Amino acid sequence: MSLRYLTAGETHGPQLTAIIEGLPSNLELDFEAINFQLQRRQKGHGRGRRMQIETDTAQIVGGVRHGRTTGAPVALVVENKDWKHWTTVMNVEPVEGGDEAKRRVHRPRPGHADLNGGLKYNLKDLRNVLERSSARETAARVAVGAIARQLLEKFGVKVAGHVVSIGEVVAQTPNVSIDELIEITEQSPVRVVDKVAEQKMTELIDRMKQEGDTIGGVVECIVEGLPVGLGSHVQWDRKLDSRIAQAVVSINAFKGVEIGIGFEAGRRNGSVVHDPILHSPEKGFHRASNNAGGIEGGMSTGEPIVVRGVMKPIPTLYKPLASVDIDTKEEYTAQVERSDACAVPAASVVMEHVVTWEIAKAFLEKFGGDSIEEIQANVDNYLRQVEAY
Repeated sequence: MSLRYLTAGETHGPQLTAIIEGLPSNLELDFEAINFQLQRRQKGHGRGRRMQIETDTAQIVGGVRHGRTTGAPVALVVENKDWKHWTTVMNVEPVEGGDEAKRRVHRPRPGHADLNGGLKYNLKDLRNVLERSSARETAARVAVGAIARQLLEKFGVKVAGHVVSIGEVVAQTPNVSIDELIEITEQSPVRVVDKVAEQKMTELIDRMKQEGDTIGGVVECIVEGLPVGLGSHVQWDRKLDSRIAQAVVSINAFKGVEIGIGFEAGRRNGSVVHDPILHSPEKGFHRASNNAGGIEGGMSTGEPIVVRGVMKPIPTLYKPLASVDIDTKEEYTAQVERSDACAVPAASVVMEHVVTWEIAKAFLEKFGGDSIEEIQANVDNYLRQVEAY
């Protein structure tokens, strides 16, 4: 069975809910580790007041018994602490007048799903669109990815993320191990190793906040410890890089993705783009470089997978842009909802987990089994086959 999940819930509703199907049995879960990943998502210089209200934790309510998965669908819930201030506005029962009328959104915000969603679903209160299209939903996706991370960790796979740039401030590429990258960036308010860039980034974010503006950036995810052969070349929708790219661009405010050197490959000669193949008794087949970012022909090469994503500036501004009232069709400034000045460090954490999910999905497609023990046997057999090739 293919690994999949669905999420439900609104940004000011009572909770976010996720259901995961396809996890094997006997996966021992560390609940504190899941919540640690949720807390990482809430950190970062430039986050708004919402992060002071919410302290995200995941409650697993199905599919796990005595700390281990049973093979049944896993259901988890992330409560919205801010719900208590929205019980009337977001009530599932019919409500007349009061806060519902006051908080009706009729001025769509540029850069958001407001207008497109209102037109598509014929909704005259655009809150019905923004509540679901909000990046708050990524809390559920991080929780789901945190479980996938624990699955991959059982097989020696490590995942790390960091910020490459915020605005025009670019951090120096870290020349550290993946363990060092995880440790150092966890102590940085903007998730970088480069301390000079860190200072410049925090100053830029502060300036944007003072000006009522926002700023975006580029983040990178690295996955180490994967064997060759995840994904496939035989169909377009089985290629690992295409699946990762779709997942990354599905993150709120992400507008682009690249694998390895990405767009830089279009500015270099082929002789310096492609990675020479080597062989040694110790390492077997491997690459002399990793410009491909660990994926060739839609399949993992065994080298680290390197993915970058670009996040646009958050479109909710405290100096709002021009818009049009959907009732009167007159020009107005867009309505302001609570927002961050910069969410790039948090977006790095989100991207880690959506990439982790796609890797775990491809991993189970390759080594699938109904229990962790069966998967381990399949992995061991495959690695012997690759070693003897």
